[in-house]
Amino acid sequence: MTRPRILVVDDEPQIQRFLKPALTAVGYDVLQVGTVAEAKRAIAAQAPDVVVLDLGLPDGDGKDVIASVRAFSAVPIIVLSARDRESEKIEALDLGADDYVEKPFGIGELLARIRTALRRRHDARVPPERFEFGGLIVDDASHRVTLLAEAVHLTPKEYDLLLLLARNAGRVLTHRQILTQVWGPAHAEDVQYLRVLIGQLRAKIEPGPSRPRLIENEPGIGYRLQPPDVE
Repeated sequence: MTRPRILVVDDEPQIQRFLKPALTAVGYDVLQVGTVAEAKRAIAAQAPDVVVLDLGLPDGDGKDVIASVRAFSAVPIIVLSARDRESEKIEALDLGADDYVEKPFGIGELLARIRTALRRRHDARVPPERFEFGGLIVDDASHRVTLLAEAVHLTPKEYDLLLLLARNAGRVLTHRQILTQVWGPAHAEDVQYLRVLIGQLRAKIEPGPSRPRLIENEPGIGYRLQPPDVE
């Protein structure tokens, strides 16, 4: 079986020395480059399964890599950066990054994000009509949602929001991305609409403190549906 190929784009020698053995130890093939130009060439020529991308590169901004690559590839991109401003995260995600991990980081968190990205990439090859997250099932073919085998009655907007989150499970979606897809471009700034709808949806699919929280809030950025089996 082919080992997943991870491209690490980072010019810090200590990060490269740390990540290569850590990723190799869990079964990944690792490619490493340190510039924007090298990253673009490697993604086009080597077709990695996941890209782990720093934003501060010596010949430009890592966001240029995201914008360029999204013109020809849907490869999952996980930003790994010391930049912690919300505006930086939002811009990277809006350009097409799939996730954002801040430096300093724990290797366990990064590995979990990589596993989620690989699973989404595999699932995307055959678009599923049915999503299952623990006891929650979203069956788009029948337009039906169940929780622990009990029907969940959602409004049309609640269903649209849940389906969008399910199709992007494990990926952070910005407020603007969600609002544009659920309500349309005219409502891209109406974050309060989204907060209310998220609250309504959580009340129906996450009843009581004993249920795991499936919908995670990324403060100031957006939301992700995090499958319970991803640690």
